[in-house]
Amino acid sequence: MKITQEKLPDSQLGLEIEIPAETTKKVYEKVVQNLSRSANIPGFRKGKVPRQILLQRMGVERIKEAAIEDLVQDSLKQAIEQEKIEALGNYKLISKFEELSSKFKPGEPLTFSASVDTPPVVNLADYSGLDVKAEETKPDPEAVDKFLEERRVEQATLIPVESRSAQMGDVAVVDYTGRFTGEGNDEEGTIIPGGQASDFQVELEEEKFLADFVKGIVGMNPEETKEVLVRFPEDYPREELAGELVIFSITLQELKEKELPELDDDLAQEISEMETIEELRQSLSEQFQQKADKETAQSKEQVLVAALLEKIEVDLPKTLIDQEVETMIRQSMMQLEQMGMNLADTLTADMIQRMQEQTRPEAIVRLKQSLALEEVGKRESLTVEPEAIEAKINEWMEQLSGHNVDHGRLREVVESDLLKQKAVEWLEEHATIELVPKGSLTPEEEIEETTQGEDTQIAALEVETDQATETIDVIAEPSVEE
Repeated sequence: MKITQEKLPDSQLGLEIEIPAETTKKVYEKVVQNLSRSANIPGFRKGKVPRQILLQRMGVERIKEAAIEDLVQDSLKQAIEQEKIEALGNYKLISKFEELSSKFKPGEPLTFSASVDTPPVVNLADYSGLDVKAEETKPDPEAVDKFLEERRVEQATLIPVESRSAQMGDVAVVDYTGRFTGEGNDEEGTIIPGGQASDFQVELEEEKFLADFVKGIVGMNPEETKEVLVRFPEDYPREELAGELVIFSITLQELKEKELPELDDDLAQEISEMETIEELRQSLSEQFQQKADKETAQSKEQVLVAALLEKIEVDLPKTLIDQEVETMIRQSMMQLEQMGMNLADTLTADMIQRMQEQTRPEAIVRLKQSLALEEVGKRESLTVEPEAIEAKINEWMEQLSGHNVDHGRLREVVESDLLKQKAVEWLEEHATIELVPKGSLTPEEEIEETTQGEDTQIAALEVETDQATETIDVIAEPSVEE
């Protein structure tokens, strides 16, 4: 079998394959024999149909097409093995099938052209000594005090108030009825949907409820009734009320104020595992600092990877892009399922197609990032310690306990991610990084976070279970929300 190779764009390899005459005849005769054994033609038993009758009934063109399909598939497989081609995905037939069929003659050579995707060649310019700016995150000096004050509010005791009127920060127990004013298309005086309640407890804070409703209660005394005009926000979740002007008749049944606990050791023991308030302050301060350091590290990584992307030239094969798109969509679907969505009832073919189109640009960026970091790892002979791989695998196996996991794929992803992290660390060690205050970079300088951490990538593994994988969070002490 004669094979000619040609490099094509998008990391494709073109193949011109000439199939020997004896092979075309052998495959054609094999197709005829197989059809003769399986064809169901009235008046003849299977396997006993005369050749001429078979050709008349089945059609010569149909038999030729079946033979060509077998010849192309078998020849491509042999060519890839013979030439030791590292092929990705399926082949693409360049020759027109109709032309192959018209010129095909059993016992004569057949030449056709096809292409296969191959691993891309990565061209990376000098990446040592990158000069970048990254945002430095520093903890809010008042973060600990704010955190403790929020916990005090959560632990507050409600004390009945009778000697004064309602004020912001109180908790009011009210009866109310809401009616349309007739400003819109709704009839005046009609009770709004869900517009009545008794003994309704509302915190007098604007962000906790409708701002106009809360402001209307301020200044009321227990057992007082008042009518309050309330404008629902334009973005109110219930469309029938969004933007509507409603009049509420409100009766203040009871008024309570919050009595906050002392900021002392008792509070520390109530809300944490710390024994003293000073220990709790120290723990919180360390957590806020760790969170800030993590954000700074992420900013460094993002700007370094973005700078590295400017150094790479690579033609991405369609197969790799399609695989990355599929992985990203699978990640999104797993997240939606974890949120309780029934995707079988909501996703349509058009929706999936739109997701593929929208995801494609980000998939290309992710692939380039991954290939660039892998290339750095190769050039710098970076390796990952087996102990680190095993430790990360064990960590994930604990979290995925009870689920069926592809262990080979898990090891592959873990090792790849750890190696890429090594590459980032190498870039940082050999780069000049200027730290600037958070939020000080211009929009042109800001780096959009398009990388997915190892946690997200591992979440995309095929987990053979009807239940979504749950992340296990073990919190030993009060944690700072990220």
